[in-house]
Amino acid sequence: MASTIKDVAKMADVSISTVSRVINESKPVSPEAKKRVLHAIEVLDYKPNEVARSLVTKKSNLIGVIVSDIGSNYVAQILRGVEEIGRMYNYDIILSSSYGDGQIEVKFAKLLLQKQVEGIIVISDTLNNKLLYKLEESKKPYIVLNRFYNIDEHYSVGINNKKATYDMTKYLIEKGHKNIACLIVRKDFDRTEEKYKVEGYKKALGENSLKENIIELNGIKENDIENEIENIVEKIKKEKLSALICSQDEIAIHVSNYLSDRGINVPKDVSVTAYGGSYITTIHRPKLTAVKVPYYDIGAVAIRSILKEIKGESDSENVMLPARILEGQSVKKF
Repeated sequence: MASTIKDVAKMADVSISTVSRVINESKPVSPEAKKRVLHAIEVLDYKPNEVARSLVTKKSNLIGVIVSDIGSNYVAQILRGVEEIGRMYNYDIILSSSYGDGQIEVKFAKLLLQKQVEGIIVISDTLNNKLLYKLEESKKPYIVLNRFYNIDEHYSVGINNKKATYDMTKYLIEKGHKNIACLIVRKDFDRTEEKYKVEGYKKALGENSLKENIIELNGIKENDIENEIENIVEKIKKEKLSALICSQDEIAIHVSNYLSDRGINVPKDVSVTAYGGSYITTIHRPKLTAVKVPYYDIGAVAIRSILKEIKGESDSENVMLPARILEGQSVKKF
């Protein structure tokens, strides 16, 4: 049977309140009494009720993390940053994966708040207003890391998507490409980061008096690309496209595979670039040239910001981390 705080108090010959003060470091205790209490805790292997303790100290040293899909490579990279930096500051994370179910996200948020987490980080590529309302209502520090939707209403960490796509388009132009298409997701376009990527693409083309060619997709899954691949192939042949800028890693990988199935070689016949630069782009053949998003750093900065807010040192400015172009073998030079 597990030892109780009463057992500790009895063995140390002190009151229960004295034991509580030692555990929570809430009020001064004489060195002799503190020594007896700590000895009793060790001998009895007493484990305080962390939830009850957090109600007293207002500190649980827990951060809740809600992710859309724990199996996603970019999510794993962000999580690593969150967990490793959190551990440096003696914080643990409670992780929950919703697999894109909005109701489950709200359910997890309520559960995490019941567990007395001190802050919540959401890593997702969907928009869940009910979840945002719940987090705002909780008055707990929170950050939403969304690689797709642009959430202006709350502090976040990310990259300058307009500049990153501008840099990639300019990179292709410097390689001699003049007929460049941009593949983006059409869903909720005006509310997503896709809008800024297109702005960067158009800006680079405009500076070089080149024609725009935007190809809209329903999503980033394999079947979304399969539904549009014939249109993409037709455009490559009819409009003599030399390069395709893809707004997500998954799009680039699926497009590259489907083009190969149809006898179109990357990069000999058409160049393809990715966006994210996650691990899968480095093992794909050809290795994809990509905008490298610093996912680990995004996670690390996010939890640092949460911990600062917990201490009352919050900064309302969004953090824009630098992105770079990761060169692979999927771009042809003219």
